[in-house]
Amino acid sequence: MAGEALTKAETEGHPKVGALIRARRRQQHMTLEALGKSAEVSVGYLSQVERDHATPSLGTLAQIARALGVGIDYFVSAPTAQNALTRAGERNRFSVDGSSIIYERLGADFPGNQLSSFVMTVPPGYRSETVAHEGEEILYVLEGAITQRLDGEEMLMRAGDSLHFRGNRPHSWSNHTDQPARLLWTGTLALFRSSAKPSRQVAAVANPGFPKPAKNKKIVKQEKR
Repeated sequence: MAGEALTKAETEGHPKVGALIRARRRQQHMTLEALGKSAEVSVGYLSQVERDHATPSLGTLAQIARALGVGIDYFVSAPTAQNALTRAGERNRFSVDGSSIIYERLGADFPGNQLSSFVMTVPPGYRSETVAHEGEEILYVLEGAITQRLDGEEMLMRAGDSLHFRGNRPHSWSNHTDQPARLLWTGTLALFRSSAKPSRQVAAVANPGFPKPAKNKKIVKQEKR
């Protein structure tokens, strides 16, 4: 699965992330500055995203969605877990439109759950934006290697290495190798939970939990292995 690209047919006929963000922002009568402040994303980066010159990671897209008062399903179609069991080779794989990262959702939704979990396939040369948010994260390298940055400190993580940290510490990561990396990411960052209740204070620290799924066009390309 490493490095597999989604087919052209799968990427056609869907609105881009940037157009959806811009349309929602204007509908809410928000300036780029206001959205950037609420989502804790730089105005310059937001401008690039809206013009489809940059593709946000799933976590950053969640922060933007939260600031816009919608669920992440406004922008992506999340695989729905029918139960708590997922089997290797049967999980849906998806990506944010334009992103080269492939996600596999591991977690399920049930009352009171706190965790989100994904297996991520990161292609060579990928570099994430720097983010900070409430909650905590655990990163475990399954295959390959990545360079993780945390509070300005840089560390090389290889297969078998793990890192557990608070999400409010500025962090980013990249794959500087010539091989894809597979990561297990688990955290309390709410991505697809429809039961999460937002507050203005929480929005200020960019926790992307959502009040409800939004009904709109969906731009995730999905496939089953």
